[in-house]
Amino acid sequence: MVLLTGCATIRGLQARDTEELLTAAGFKRQLVDAADTKPLDAGPPYRLVSRTKDGTVQYTYADPDNCRCVYLGGSKEYAEYRRLATERRLDDERRRAAEDVWGRNSWGLELP
Repeated sequence: MVLLTGCATIRGLQARDTEELLTAAGFKRQLVDAADTKPLDAGPPYRLVSRTKDGTVQYTYADPDNCRCVYLGGSKEYAEYRRLATERRLDDERRRAAEDVWGRNSWGLELP
């Protein structure tokens, strides 16, 4: 039970991070009607999915649990999302590298 709760918590945090990036990239959030029996026909939850509709590529991201919403965007928004996600990943890697350098001595031992 604790393991399942932990997995759900991690998924929720990851979804929140992704949704922040999608919003910053210009994706539009569309709430789903609670009475709808098949509310999120946007593809698998917590995955960014591309589809072609009327000759235009459309990207969707469904969150059935936290916000009960779908994020919608086009090619421009997707390109910006990828740029922001890459920037965030590089920032995280730089931060971890700096923590490793400042937190260890030349033999790899933790400093007091």
